[in-house]
Amino acid sequence: MTLNTYQKTAITTVGATIFLIFVGGLVRASGAGLGCPDWPKCFGMWIPPTSLAELPPEFNASQFNVLKTWTEYLNRLVGVIIGLLITATFLLSFRYRKSQPEVFYSSGAAFVLVLVQGWLGGQVVITGLSEWLITLHMVLAMVIMTILLFAAFRATRKEWSVEIQPKHRRWLFWSGVALLAFTMVQLVMGTQVREAIDVVKNSAAPPPRQLWLQEVGFWDEIHRSFSWTLFLLGGGIFYFAKWKSDSILLGRLASVIFGLILFQILIGVGLYYLGMPPVYQVMHLVGVAILICAEFLLLLILKNDVSAA
Repeated sequence: MTLNTYQKTAITTVGATIFLIFVGGLVRASGAGLGCPDWPKCFGMWIPPTSLAELPPEFNASQFNVLKTWTEYLNRLVGVIIGLLITATFLLSFRYRKSQPEVFYSSGAAFVLVLVQGWLGGQVVITGLSEWLITLHMVLAMVIMTILLFAAFRATRKEWSVEIQPKHRRWLFWSGVALLAFTMVQLVMGTQVREAIDVVKNSAAPPPRQLWLQEVGFWDEIHRSFSWTLFLLGGGIFYFAKWKSDSILLGRLASVIFGLILFQILIGVGLYYLGMPPVYQVMHLVGVAILICAEFLLLLILKNDVSAA
């Protein structure tokens, strides 16, 4: 696949956005969300302190933890880089303004939303890690990621053509729509589990970490049970695309999707029975981001009609 500058930038930005979700997961799992208690600066400085001796006098020493501070600072730096990449993607998309306006407008939407995301990140810090703002911040990151993926796909759509019988295409497409919808429902329920965990761990007498999920109760039980819906639907798509379709691309993509679903289930089991290891939390978040990308890409490929371009 030969790519022009816009296409390379757009695809790079999608990957970088997934990396930002990974860094955000590190911040969340390590409890570094308030590693920088102010915003946009960090302890009143553009480059945060590395020791208590460098801490400005207006800040309490109990607020400072060098590891958490620099973890959060890294998160902000990566966010700035993503912002610059999305800006570059938007500026480069002007070449498509007349020939493929959907590329231009989706790149512009990502640019506007990343500005909102930056402001929202500041509000998360200012409000002391408000649970619903953290959820909104994470969901918006997923939305930006899918918009960028759409823009990158439309700019390279001729490279994604597949031959498949119309009735098989329709079956796979609507099954993919259902799978993506159920994945988003599962994501929302996962955010409810995370918010319930915050309540448990911030209570007056919090239980040991390994008991947090057991204390959550209802939302965690529903979240775990609902994973079977994704497993069965993902398995059906995998079987159909792999053995009932002649498209190698669809077969491979369906394999990736089903593999990611299995991976998410295994990570969920590990979170419950192994006492919520922080590394599992990060992998769970990054895994669902990649899964959503793969599912959305499947729909884009199945909906793609190069002959109509």
